[in-house]
Amino acid sequence: MPEEKHAVVVTEPVAAQPVAVAQHGEAAFFDVDNTLMRGASLFHVARKMHQRGAFTIPQALGIAWKQFMFVVRGEKMDDVHAVRDTALGLAAGFTVEDIEVLGEEVYDEMIESRIWPGAKALAEQHLRVGRRVWLVTATPIEVATVISTRLGLTGALGTVGEIIDGSYTGRLVGEILHGPAKAVAVQAMAEAEGLDLARCWAYSDSRNDIPLLSMVGHPVAINPDSGLRRHARDNNWPVYDFRAGRRAATLGLKAATVGGAIYGLWRGFSRFRGPTV
Repeated sequence: MPEEKHAVVVTEPVAAQPVAVAQHGEAAFFDVDNTLMRGASLFHVARKMHQRGAFTIPQALGIAWKQFMFVVRGEKMDDVHAVRDTALGLAAGFTVEDIEVLGEEVYDEMIESRIWPGAKALAEQHLRVGRRVWLVTATPIEVATVISTRLGLTGALGTVGEIIDGSYTGRLVGEILHGPAKAVAVQAMAEAEGLDLARCWAYSDSRNDIPLLSMVGHPVAINPDSGLRRHARDNNWPVYDFRAGRRAATLGLKAATVGGAIYGLWRGFSRFRGPTV
């Protein structure tokens, strides 16, 4: 089993314009869920796995409910761990090739249209002035790598599933890359890459990422949950909110009945259902 806790995948930047001279020692780190894209990427991975017959309707409903709560209140550690455990169990037996193809399909069909244009523009601006841009996310490294590659970013750090004989075992290599683990991973990268964290940027929506945000010189809250919004205000951190009609949407969701919310999410979950394989 590899000693590293988290995979680091590097891709070649493909920005539309030539970049400036590289800013040595500087980088920008972006969370994915609700920061770079709307909603939780792992939910869409699960939805694609459902299309392939990997799990049952009751399991799908449970994942849909967690996605609903994530949109309404932001991420909670219990929900993150529950979805992680479910996804790991479902992935057991899938080959590396299966997951690589699945990651490409998830991006094309479900993630690309959910990328926040404002967050993407921030990442592209860092690339244009010569800074490296990394995703740092609890999302499986295979999916994080696809997102990074398609957006022309430098690379990704993500959660790693154990692979034996070309297939996933349903166990993790190290920890899920979430909360304080992100700060640990970025610190290790800074030491390896010669980064000066006081000259780096970090972007997130969640109070769980305050350890990461606090270790860089330029922390930024994007679409923040209530806890991060308060912390950003108290510490004079910049806040960007790309959620159009955020208050109206939140009120509408909270007014919905539990049954109606689950039904609506399930319809969205099953609408793309294709033949199982």
